[in-house]
Amino acid sequence: MHIVFGLLFVIVAAGSAFAGPLDTPGATKALTCGACHGPGGQSPSNTMPILAGISAGYFKKAIEDYATGKRPSPEMEPYAKAVKVLGVDELAGYFAAQKKEPTPIRADPAAAERGKAAAAQCALCHGPDGRGDATKTIPDLRGQPPGYLKSQMLLFKADKRSPGDPGLRAMKTLMATIPDQTFDDLAAYFSSVR
Repeated sequence: MHIVFGLLFVIVAAGSAFAGPLDTPGATKALTCGACHGPGGQSPSNTMPILAGISAGYFKKAIEDYATGKRPSPEMEPYAKAVKVLGVDELAGYFAAQKKEPTPIRADPAAAERGKAAAAQCALCHGPDGRGDATKTIPDLRGQPPGYLKSQMLLFKADKRSPGDPGLRAMKTLMATIPDQTFDDLAAYFSSVR
């Protein structure tokens, strides 16, 4: 009898030592997200953003905008609505707690060098290295897939991403002045920053 209670005490006391990758809050709810964004939000794709390490505030704003159609996306809207039902705070916390690994997609070094010079105009909001500002829900661009970064810049330029959002007006005005071919360089630069 004492052996059973002793064994039970050891198991309960060790609790977290037996925890697996799906035991953290939000992990099982994030499994669906992993189909596109990779396990733990570590996207291996050139077109899907990395969610690991994303600021919780930015994640929640993006989910709200997708769910309400403010950020149009036929692919993301139903998932964003599901995230709101499942618990956006728990999922935001889960992804924010994951260690971000930079994209495995390698950018062209010459394009990244040209992009570094062109990125000076992005530093006002995203900082000199693209780190962003979580307190202002400005995302961290470092290490994101270059294909994703380029597509988002083109959507901003065409006013197809978050149309009518007054908080993005200045950035969209700036994007309208940038030649399309420069977006390849900017995407290569921010993707290569570690």
